[in-house]
Parts: sequence; C-alpha cells; structure tokens
Amino acid sequence: MLNYFWIYLIVASLLPALQRQWIAAQRLQRLRELEAKGGSRVITLIHRQETMSLFGIPIARFIDIEDSEAVLTAIRLTPPHKPIDMVLHTPGGLVLASEQIAEALKKHQARVRVMVPHYAMSGGTLIALAADEIILDPNAVLGPVDPQIGEYPAASILRAVQQHNPNRDDRTLILADIAEKALRQVKNTVLGLVADRMPAEQAERISELLTQGHWTHDYPIDALQAEAMGLKVSTNIPTEVYDLMQLYPQQAQRRPSVEYIPLPYPPDPADRRPARPTGRR
Repeated sequence: MLNYFWIYLIVASLLPALQRQWIAAQRLQRLRELEAKGGSRVITLIHRQETMSLFGIPIARFIDIEDSEAVLTAIRLTPPHKPIDMVLHTPGGLVLASEQIAEALKKHQARVRVMVPHYAMSGGTLIALAADEIILDPNAVLGPVDPQIGEYPAASILRAVQQHNPNRDDRTLILADIAEKALRQVKNTVLGLVADRMPAEQAERISELLTQGHWTHDYPIDALQAEAMGLKVSTNIPTEVYDLMQLYPQQAQRRPSVEYIPLPYPPDPADRRPARPTGRR
C-alpha cells in the first residue's frame, strides 16, 4: 500500500504539468490550422483570469510591456509580404504597450486583420484600429480609448477643474495638466492609425468619439456601431478561433457559474417565430 501511495503522489504531482503541455500542444495545432486557412502569421493576445497554482489566487491580466515586446518580436519575424491575423481578447492595459503594438501593425506592409471573439477594450481597441479589417463575433465589443489618469478618466479631470472652486489644491491642477496632454496624445495616435483609410472629417470624428470621454470607459461598441463610425468591420470569425479560446486558462472553480450542453442544436423546422428586431436601443 505504501508503494501505491508514493505512485499516486508522483502521478498527482506530474499531472498538472502534463496537462499544461498537452494544452500548449493543442494551442499550437489550432494556430497552425488558422495560419493554413488564412495564409497568414497568427498572433494571439489573450488575457483571461488565471489562478496561482499554489494558493489559487485569481490574477487579472492586462496588456503590458512584456506583451508588446513579444508581439513586436513576432511581427519582426514575419516577412513584409506575409499577412498577419491577430486574435485579441483583453480588457486593455498600458497605453505605451498598446501604442507600440498598434504602430508596429500599422507599419506592416501586408494585410493585417484583428479578430475579436468576445471583447477588446481600451488598449485592445487601440490595437484593433491599426488593422485593415476588424472581425468581430456578432456579440463581441470594442470600447473607448480615452486615457485614464490613476483611477479617474482624463476627460473627467478636465471637466472637474472647469468648475469654480477657490480651494482647489495644486495636485488637482497638476492632474488636469497631465490629463490634457494625455487626451491630445491619444487622439493624435488614433488619428494617425485611421487617417489613411477614410476621409479626413470621418477620421477626426472617430478619434474625437473614442478618446475625448463621450462615453464611460467600459462602454461597449458593437459591430453595428463600429461600422457606422466608418471602421471596416465584419462578423465572420473562423470557427478555429473559438476552439483556440477554449485552450486558455480560466479561473479554477469547484462549480462553474455557467453550464450548458456543449453541442450546437439543429434548427427546429416547426419553429417559425419571426426573428427579433436587431439594433441598439
């Protein structure tokens, strides 16, 4: 029995590492399938909530400098004539890292597409704006790219200092100065990413809407709104992208919060109810 116990301990300790290796191999296989289908280099930038293996503490991931360094390396290793398809799933992150990635994609000579299966907010949207085409799931969303200064939106800081207050301290005035610079810089970045693909007035309107605090920072911009702005958007995401998304870690839970039978159901011929009207309210 003691031998069985030690065998169990060895298997139990090795199993997580073997599972990670198997999942990594499956991800590479899905990437190869996507590349073969699109004749492109596929780069993923996927941030999902993960857990530390020892304590089970959830870790939220964001776009950081390490991400930009890795993406820039992948772009540099891609021949100029080779198209790039990028899969984005992120809440955003550092403006600097997002701008580096966006500018590198913009400079790539061949076609660049960004695929968003669920969401690409803030810095993720900034990266998507560099693409020749944005492919969204019908329910996926982008978001505003207005800069945030600490915990506050830059646009809100500027509006706050416009209110009469004789007791305003120097720190608020300094934040307002930084906010004004941040808004101008991000607007110029967005303008530079989209200006060559649309009329000047439309490019100015898009950069104004996305950067100057017209919405809250988590406001969802769906495919219809993005298309109405003038962005080139489609909703035909390859099925391999959804398969790929299942191979990234999620927070470990004893009981999942969402459950369903993971099979597509065939349409019911007897169900002839009219389709619900679409569009945003």
